[in-house]
Amino acid sequence: MIELLQGVRVLECAMLPTGDQTSRLLGDLGADVIKVERPGVGDYLRELGDRITPQNSVFHLLCNRNKRSIEIDLRLDEGRELFFRLLRTADIFVDGFAGNACELLGIGYEAQRAVKPDIIYCQASGFGRRGPYSQIPVHGYMMGAVGGQVALTKDPDGVVRENVNPGGLYFSGSIDGPLSTALYGALTTIAALRRRDLTGNGAYIDAAGSDAVLANQCLDAVMTWNADRITDRRNPPPTVGLDPRKHPKYTYYETADDRTVLLAAIEHKFWDNFCRAIDRPDLVDVKNTTFAVDFADGGKADLLDELIPVFRSKTAAEWVDIALKWDIPLSPANGKAETLTDEHLRAREIIHESDHPVAGPYTSTGWPAPVSGQPFDVARPAPALGEHTDEVLGECGLTPDDIAGLRARGVTGRQP
Repeated sequence: MIELLQGVRVLECAMLPTGDQTSRLLGDLGADVIKVERPGVGDYLRELGDRITPQNSVFHLLCNRNKRSIEIDLRLDEGRELFFRLLRTADIFVDGFAGNACELLGIGYEAQRAVKPDIIYCQASGFGRRGPYSQIPVHGYMMGAVGGQVALTKDPDGVVRENVNPGGLYFSGSIDGPLSTALYGALTTIAALRRRDLTGNGAYIDAAGSDAVLANQCLDAVMTWNADRITDRRNPPPTVGLDPRKHPKYTYYETADDRTVLLAAIEHKFWDNFCRAIDRPDLVDVKNTTFAVDFADGGKADLLDELIPVFRSKTAAEWVDIALKWDIPLSPANGKAETLTDEHLRAREIIHESDHPVAGPYTSTGWPAPVSGQPFDVARPAPALGEHTDEVLGECGLTPDDIAGLRARGVTGRQP
């Protein structure tokens, strides 16, 4: 498994993907993540969406892997005392609740810093703590709405619809707000950990989904925000969502085996390579802004129409071989199901197969930045509620009798 954060302990209070994935990323990198959950309730991500077995949704198995679960009732004084005892052993706290929920429970940043001055506190929420929207409860699409991701149309009857495959002007694709928040939150947390090692100072990190969605569209955003300042528009990036006839050098084509490939030969050198590969020297001088091909006999043809039968003459695998041989930006265009059999993705081990002790076989994403000599694996499958309560409290020095007393008083959950 990846051991880059081995020896780092993370406490997490979170429900749903935003906070869950922030600490999951740290756990994937080797941190010891302890998920603190309310007795008898826990993270309702276990039951959200399609379930493989009861309490084991496909989302839970991903978002809560590489964690241990402990039940503590933070509404009780004794529960908070137990939490702070555990906090003293931690390096990082991940707050996945909205607004000031942890403060209301008495375990907010200032309360934690009083007990653990160098704690790195990362709150990962939809709209963040600072700003007028901070107390609004947030779901994932709301992060995209505020962050400028959605493209809307309005019907004459007043119905507002989101466009299919909404995206930016130049860069397409749907942006996952909760995961984007987690990525920026986890990255900043690790940077704060490095700073703490040098200075001894902790940090408070306020990661927001709406910010993350906007940051992931930064290239589109700067093009929009600086449009009035642009003085030279001779080399714009190719736009998305337009008729392929308007950008035939950068679009999708059907292959002989009913697959799809994406050609992206917009630079002159790559277009020249492509023309040589298909033995069409007559197409070399077709500029990006010229969509009709003029032939020596005076005839004209649309470039897209010229290329469609060319691509249909070979399989997707054959086109990949040509791309490798001739140095052409061309790749398969996979659907989600097709990624499972893509030989490149398999070789990179981003498709990860595991076996959950209750849910059984499970396929998920691995780690997208492999570490040499440290192959990714799931060290701890997504836990049942309170599964590790006795184990973690025992590590804090509590005896079996102590733990039994806590259970009897309702501070922790029942015996799993």
